[in-house]
Amino acid sequence: MTGDVTLNPSSSCLVMTTEILRSMVYRGSEILREVAWVIFDEIHYMRDKVRGVVWEETIILLPHNVHLVFLSATIPNALEFAEWICDIHQQVCHVVYTDFRPTPLQHYVFPDGAEGIYLVVDENGRFREDNFQQAVAVLEQPPDSFQPSAHISKKGTSELTNVYKLIKTLMVKNLNPVIAFAFSKKQCELFARQMSSMDFNTDEEKELIKKVIDNAIELLSEVDRDLPWFQNLLPLLRRGIGVHHSGLIPFMKEIVELLFQEGLIKVLFATETFSMGLNMPAKTVVFCELSKFDGTKSRSITSGEYIQMSGRAGRRGLDTRGFVIMNVDRKITPKDLQEIFKGEADHMSSAFHLKYHMILNISRIEGISPEYMLEHSFYQFQNAAPIPRLREEISRLEGEFLMIEIPQEELVSQYHNLRLLQDEFEKQVRDIIFKPEHCLNYLNRGRVVKVKFNGMDFGWGVVVRYDELARQDHFDKKAITSRIRTQSNPGEITYKIKVLVKVTRDSFASYDGVDFDVKPCPSNEQGVCMIIPVGLGDLQVLSQFRFKSNVDDLEHNVAQRNAVYKSVLRLISEEPDGRPMDPQEHLNIRDERHHGLLQKLEVIKSQLSRNPTINAPEVYESYLKKLRIRDRIQAIQKQIRESELILHLDELKKRKRLLRRLGYLSSNDVVEFKGRVACELTSGDELVLTELLLNGVFNELPVSMTAAVLSCFVCDEIPSEPTGTLPQEYSVLFRKVQETAKIIADVTEECNIPIDKDAYLASFSPALMEGVYHWCNNATFKETCARINMFEGNIVRNFRSLDELMRAMISAAKIIGTSELESKFSEAREKLRRGIIFTASLYL
Repeated sequence: MTGDVTLNPSSSCLVMTTEILRSMVYRGSEILREVAWVIFDEIHYMRDKVRGVVWEETIILLPHNVHLVFLSATIPNALEFAEWICDIHQQVCHVVYTDFRPTPLQHYVFPDGAEGIYLVVDENGRFREDNFQQAVAVLEQPPDSFQPSAHISKKGTSELTNVYKLIKTLMVKNLNPVIAFAFSKKQCELFARQMSSMDFNTDEEKELIKKVIDNAIELLSEVDRDLPWFQNLLPLLRRGIGVHHSGLIPFMKEIVELLFQEGLIKVLFATETFSMGLNMPAKTVVFCELSKFDGTKSRSITSGEYIQMSGRAGRRGLDTRGFVIMNVDRKITPKDLQEIFKGEADHMSSAFHLKYHMILNISRIEGISPEYMLEHSFYQFQNAAPIPRLREEISRLEGEFLMIEIPQEELVSQYHNLRLLQDEFEKQVRDIIFKPEHCLNYLNRGRVVKVKFNGMDFGWGVVVRYDELARQDHFDKKAITSRIRTQSNPGEITYKIKVLVKVTRDSFASYDGVDFDVKPCPSNEQGVCMIIPVGLGDLQVLSQFRFKSNVDDLEHNVAQRNAVYKSVLRLISEEPDGRPMDPQEHLNIRDERHHGLLQKLEVIKSQLSRNPTINAPEVYESYLKKLRIRDRIQAIQKQIRESELILHLDELKKRKRLLRRLGYLSSNDVVEFKGRVACELTSGDELVLTELLLNGVFNELPVSMTAAVLSCFVCDEIPSEPTGTLPQEYSVLFRKVQETAKIIADVTEECNIPIDKDAYLASFSPALMEGVYHWCNNATFKETCARINMFEGNIVRNFRSLDELMRAMISAAKIIGTSELESKFSEAREKLRRGIIFTASLYL
């Protein structure tokens, strides 16, 4: 049972989407009275930002007498999830798991510029540090010339790439089939075209491919068989090369999947969606790249994503081991690379969020309220889970607190307050000293300085150089990162000072200073001399000492760095205070505020010297320990108070206020007529659609134009390039959608519900309107695609979402009692459901 197809609904075992099951729960379906078991496959989908809330709602609302089974290969926090199920359904929940993998994996790295691959994790799961460091050494070598791994020349021919060389080697060594993961649709097709000169199939296999494709395309019309994308991919398929991503129409993806299952595709270039929900393993998995765009920014893949995709390697019963190979470029840091290998699968975390559709539907269920949903959500459970442990920690800390006795505690408290005041005044003095106009002339190469960075004391170091970051750099992400922790405001000139200090061996800093993770080296460890970028606010002391010789190549000469740092240690052993520069004598500071601060510091030092605590450091240390315990207790108490609050409750109250103002709920939270209409609208924006319906916007529209207007609610992609100015007949109707949405946005704001109005209005897109209108007037798929600047697969997905919305609109029209509207939506749906877009699945 899906939104499109229902086969044998009276069977004793029903297979359905989670959305269908939720709908049954909302409506109190008779079927649920007979259900004894519900099995949720791939339960880790519950963490999906869009659909995860549907799974969570359904689990909460299912009757307590129903037994539940949850299946997943990647939930490291399965016990926490099981505890939640026990809590909300008062049932025992057994966790049955295995960490045995029938086909062990070997993980390799193929660094940019290397001649071979490096085994970094063997089949026993051991991390091979020696091989990893060799691979890192290759990455750290400066490239001879810049050659992008996916460069296309002006003539359109492809340069030889790392991926090309790697796939070719794997085929020679008979390590196929290969799944090569790329993280964009265009990259998948680009890599596949690069392989087009190669042929991996025999004549017999090509004949089998031809039979499979010929049988499949019999389902298509003559017009659809000649589509360009179809004809472009067929030659690749015959050579044993496939492409699989969401931009392909489902019909084409299913052909690729069938051929891959039969072993007729030897190399498949796919996006990560191929690793989820499809049981199609290969002998080898290749990562063409390690960075992906996650919708907001470009980032490295997580260890959880790596585990999910690499899990496709190794076919049970066919391979003795699977192979996973990463194509690694110089963009990724060794630390990030190591985290990918050593990390664990992504935790199951709740994606619960409130929707008006949910609030209205739950308000109709007797004995259940939206507040009940909030209290029983996995989101609330995860937030409240640490409370017992936190209370135990408070009891332990209170015991420690009472055990600490401070003699003359009032005097010690006065001493402590004076020390805090002293620290504050000294910081203000440093801020004046390290103003650019006072210190820049002395931050020359070789100057000895004391550094405290990110709350860590790095001790003494040597200035290598400083860089000025211009005002406009403040709007550049890279420059902002480089500024680190300076005291300046946006729009001011800031400075990045590169300082040679001693750090731990596991510290890391990139040459450009953008990526770094550094810790000061303890005196009892060897450590390494490293140049780190700091701000003016991180400098503590400016010494009179400056090295003038053997400091000309500190950035590139390791031996010179070590020699200079040894000289620093010798110097400080003789002059422990580093002989700081005098602010007035050396820096020529004539600031009255500076003079006043120095006088205040003298008074404080005098008071400190008269306090007996100055001669009892062990008493003061005990007092500080007592303060730390007190602060920790207060922090934990605050955390408990926040965890005990019902999360989203304030948001729920505001959303209910909006529903009452617009007439969807009564003052007693009873669902009104408008609310019953909105309950039927399971996709699209339920409030805007309800307002349009009841305001008669669809009453006089032609059938095809009705479908065009509804397409504004399902378009999930903004085309990269606009197809042109929207014709007048569409723009007038789209304006009505926008005006209604603006009213909803204004009321949302008035109810103090956070909303980005621009983003909300932009979620309604006219990109599909013209294409949908002409499709409903019998345009071909090729003609429709020409009017919509998207991948064909995305067009199909949006059209199918539109079909789902139209089904909901038919139900809403029934609630209103308007047979004309019901007939109009039904006719529009009939016009939409045709051709290649709604071709039946090859699996049915």
